[in-house]
Amino acid sequence: MEHILVVEDEQHLADGLRFNLEAEGYDVTVVESGEAALESLKAVAINLVLLDVMLPGIDGFAVAAELRHQENFVPVLMLTARGRSEDVVRGFEAGADDYLPKPFDLAVLLARVKGLLRRRGWTQPPALADQISLGDLVIDFERMEIVTEGERVPLTLMETNFLKYLAQRDGQTVSRRAILEDVWGVREDTDTRAIDNFVVRLRRYIEPDPTKPKHLVTVRGVGYRFHRDPK
Repeated sequence: MEHILVVEDEQHLADGLRFNLEAEGYDVTVVESGEAALESLKAVAINLVLLDVMLPGIDGFAVAAELRHQENFVPVLMLTARGRSEDVVRGFEAGADDYLPKPFDLAVLLARVKGLLRRRGWTQPPALADQISLGDLVIDFERMEIVTEGERVPLTLMETNFLKYLAQRDGQTVSRRAILEDVWGVREDTDTRAIDNFVVRLRRYIEPDPTKPKHLVTVRGVGYRFHRDPK
């Protein structure tokens, strides 16, 4: 049985989430603070985290960031009452895999939960294998990791989907707006410059010299272009 951790300090909402998730067959643990969430994640095996942003003590952004710092790559679905797109982007940058603004439709939440637990992004074109090589480095989309010189670097679901999206468009320039809308599902009024920090992190994973990128290249004023075999 898949185990979901609900981090929510609104008792009424937490009870409703527990009831409906258990009705779907999930094992559910509910905690009310970020500190309690981090302790629970150390104590028991969790398959997915439903993480509220506004929490007593450390907030949801800090919880997600600490999880990724600890190299815990459990899928995180962030729940936020904040409608600002910059908060959504901040959540992704902290390590969240998906977000859902409050109030949300229960059917939508359950669909997002199922999607994250399946760890699927989109239907993969036949031309793109489960793994691709960038020199001595291998990106494994199925295992959600990068393998280089015997070392394995775990990727979040969002990082995996981002790299897959660009790899599917090898050699094509993709706009920041398209990435935000197709990969992150962020509204059109988002400041697209916020995605740059995400790209900087990915370059540390895949580029021999992140200051002189060859695989994940900036196209000034437009967006990015992925090169599997740069000339």
